[in-house]
Amino acid sequence: QVRMTESGGGSVQAGRSLGLSCTTFGISYNQDCLGWFRQAPGEEREGIARIYITTRNTYYSDSVKGRFTISLDNAKNTYLHMNNLKPEDTAMYFCAAGGTFCGLASGDYDYWGQGTQVTVSE
Repeated sequence: QVRMTESGGGSVQAGRSLGLSCTTFGISYNQDCLGWFRQAPGEEREGIARIYITTRNTYYSDSVKGRFTISLDNAKNTYLHMNNLKPEDTAMYFCAAGGTFCGLASGDYDYWGQGTQVTVSE
């Protein structure tokens, strides 16, 4: 069974950096995508970054491109390094695992963590 656990959230001031981690368990050859999503209160869940396990190919939403970096290690844990944070980045952040073809749509992913809160103040 696939399990995913996020950590590293917190409160920071605008302009600072923060790193999130997602520890995975049970990722098999059927899951080739790892993604990061976020959801602010009253908003839709937004896909922000994706990485393929086999190729390390990455893809970002326009809202975070150039500021956020997704990566993974040999244990198939994924990380999200966030630079130059803005108040509009405030949200619950989730990691997810998907199959062999994933974009930034929630429906592309099958397994989800519980989320970690990131709050950015002025």
